[in-house]
Amino acid sequence: AGVKEDSFNVLDLAEYTKNRPWWRKVFASSSGSSAEKYNVATQLVIGGVTGWCTGFIFQKVGKLAATAVGGGFFLLQIANHTGYIKVDWKLVERDMNKAKQQLKLHSSGNKMSPEVKSRVDEVIVFLKKNVILTGGFAGGFLLGMAS
Repeated sequence: AGVKEDSFNVLDLAEYTKNRPWWRKVFASSSGSSAEKYNVATQLVIGGVTGWCTGFIFQKVGKLAATAVGGGFFLLQIANHTGYIKVDWKLVERDMNKAKQQLKLHSSGNKMSPEVKSRVDEVIVFLKKNVILTGGFAGGFLLGMAS
């Protein structure tokens, strides 16, 4: 019986992606710099368009979230005033004070974990290597927020 055995290499995608920064997957597989792949005009266009789209979406989501929070608070006040619900404001105040204390405790030990620090360092290196792209993105983001 001619049984053919194929050997397959198994690629663990979780391990593979853990060791590769996200911007290398997006912009360049061999380099962290888009300056080596694109000219200045192309970098500005790519950065500007992605920035504008991000700013526009951020603005719309922000308005929607503000409307939802404001509307929810307004409905809560109406329901409280008409007697449908009773809000224990002393309990709310006590819980808010607990939350403030916990925030003060966590912010007093303002040490960054090594994992977060390494991610921040990677982002800073990317921004330094892609100044033109980053500038285009920032300008596009501001235009998107304004439109």
